[in-house]
Amino acid sequence: MKLAPSLAAVIALLALVVGVVAGRATAQSAGGSGGGSGGAAAGKRVDVIIKASDSSFWQTMLAGASKAAGDYGLQVSLFGPTSETDVNQQVQLVENSISRGVDAIVLAPNSSTALNNVIERARKAGIKVIIADTQVTTESDGFIGTDNTKAAEQAGRRLCELTKAAGKDSGDVLIESSVAGVQVLENREEGFRSGLGSCPNLKVVGPRYNNNDINTAASQVNDALTANPRIVGVFAANNTSGDGTARAIKDNNAAGRIPVVSFDTDPQQVAALRDGTLDTLVVQNPYFFGYQGVVEAGMAVVGTAPPRNLDPGAVLAEKSNMDTPEVQALLTPPTAKAP
Repeated sequence: MKLAPSLAAVIALLALVVGVVAGRATAQSAGGSGGGSGGAAAGKRVDVIIKASDSSFWQTMLAGASKAAGDYGLQVSLFGPTSETDVNQQVQLVENSISRGVDAIVLAPNSSTALNNVIERARKAGIKVIIADTQVTTESDGFIGTDNTKAAEQAGRRLCELTKAAGKDSGDVLIESSVAGVQVLENREEGFRSGLGSCPNLKVVGPRYNNNDINTAASQVNDALTANPRIVGVFAANNTSGDGTARAIKDNNAAGRIPVVSFDTDPQQVAALRDGTLDTLVVQNPYFFGYQGVVEAGMAVVGTAPPRNLDPGAVLAEKSNMDTPEVQALLTPPTAKAP
């Protein structure tokens, strides 16, 4: 089982942070969203705004946020644009939160820069802002997210191992990604290239951007495999890219011949991991993003400083370990939807 940090460390961190840090927020356990009667944070209003309401990954973050609301008596409302490419709608959702005068916002921003102004307006209005997943280039009250560079270095090293196992120590490796200019994806590309450096005869081609569309991703990978017989592996930088890549691998009967390492996890990716069209998933913990984001929002509202930067790590899931209880919990987490 390949873990980074070790799965035991991730679980220990989750227990420590959720147990100890949440306790410091002085909110007691409660059933139902905002239904608790615990300490100073109970009843505070927190808006959670994800990147895309149509994504199971972000729906898992909402599930974590909902659970924290019930556990610690915070009034949590859930929102998200329909697509990760709709930055303007996400800006409007933050504007709406400001207008309602909430106490805190937990935001997974679709851009590192485009939401800076509205984040600054929220904080000037006295609203605490906790950022999840994607760092922004303005001040916030805390950040929770995977170190994408470090996690992608693992992906690069693993694809190097997989290509060697397939009997190929040279050739081209395609990067299939979703949206240009997104810092998280740029960090993944950088980390992947670094990790792949352990196979110096493998050359990266791409990235190709699919605008977060599965059909476009499948078409791009199909075209690349047809046009370039030197491709010996694919790195898919997010779940949409992974879903499209898996479809192209299946269409080309390339499972077992062209290994694929993909970031994130959704039901289609899990099915592809099981049938061999994807070889490895770099699995994050969006449930933790949501749960701990609400906890940190409660801390910030009552004047207890939350951690400035919290990385829950990532796990490499493969067919060999996907049915273990620890990994299965990450591959099939609960979800919730914004109304």
